[in-house]
Amino acid sequence: MTQPSDKALVPFVSVDHMMRLIHHIGIEPMLRGLADYIEADFKRWELFDKTPRVASHSAEGVIELMPTSDGEVYGFKYVNGHPKNTAEGLQTVTAFGLLADVGNGYPVLLSEMTILTAMRTAATSAMVAKHLAPKGADTMAMIGNGAQSEFQTLAMKAICGLKSVRLYDTDPAATAKCAANLAGHGLNVVACDTPEDAIQGAQILTTCTADKQYATILTDNMVGAGVHINAIGGDCPGKTELAPAILHRSDIFVEFPPQTRIEGEIQQLAPDHPVTELWQVITGAAAGRTSDRQITLFDSVGFAIEDFSALRYLRDQLPATGLYHPLDLLADPDDPRDLFGMVQRAAS
Repeated sequence: MTQPSDKALVPFVSVDHMMRLIHHIGIEPMLRGLADYIEADFKRWELFDKTPRVASHSAEGVIELMPTSDGEVYGFKYVNGHPKNTAEGLQTVTAFGLLADVGNGYPVLLSEMTILTAMRTAATSAMVAKHLAPKGADTMAMIGNGAQSEFQTLAMKAICGLKSVRLYDTDPAATAKCAANLAGHGLNVVACDTPEDAIQGAQILTTCTADKQYATILTDNMVGAGVHINAIGGDCPGKTELAPAILHRSDIFVEFPPQTRIEGEIQQLAPDHPVTELWQVITGAAAGRTSDRQITLFDSVGFAIEDFSALRYLRDQLPATGLYHPLDLLADPDDPRDLFGMVQRAAS
């Protein structure tokens, strides 16, 4: 049987390889590396093809494709969001992703992205907070202590210098899990009984809940002047976390407005409500935080360029680590016109 050529073998990063890579690099150095790649791609934002994610919604959740290209490399992520899964012992979000060479269309990387999405989401949050959070911010309220919470916290520590995190979840077991996982990471971890308690003294407020509904995790009277809100739980139509009054008091920063107006907190606002695109802040084309009393809000829904950046970072780590499987994914006959002949010869 004909063996596949090296050019037909695609590097595949499994879940096991991803976990080994994180430990090989170190979780905080890897979060910083991802943030650097994401920030670099935000600086060349205008080069990318951009489109809102292609979503298939159901009563149970959503399945999405998130594509983009910088003209040389194409990437996409497959991802689902099913809040009901937690009660069934399943992940709310699972994902995989691919990079391909635009010149010939051949895939050059296939990877798990359930873990990598958690890492890139956290890296993006902290990269944005670096630009928007109050100077010297060192305490975060982490409201919603599910699968994202530890990643978010450690990214804020690695990139923004976070010293304390105040945890709250409607499920005390989730808070206990998060506190136990963060033990030994050099943070002051405080478990709180109410969201009001969690936000006491916090300059960064992160909301990350899973219910697919219009929810009010933060009410208007809970949010004082001078904070940065990192709203990452509202990420599909009909799913929000903030009282509308908070939005009207905040300067709002988004990834890609056509997608965020459908999926983010700003779905609660008029279609022409002003927002600032993050790439403009990062390139210096628009202002970020301008005063000590300003409320900045990152209305985070996740965008394909962030996944592209994460996959690009991952691809660049593979040669030195060898943490991948060469996957026989592409049919590659000796004569590209004789695909049938290759199939026939396999019989022998």
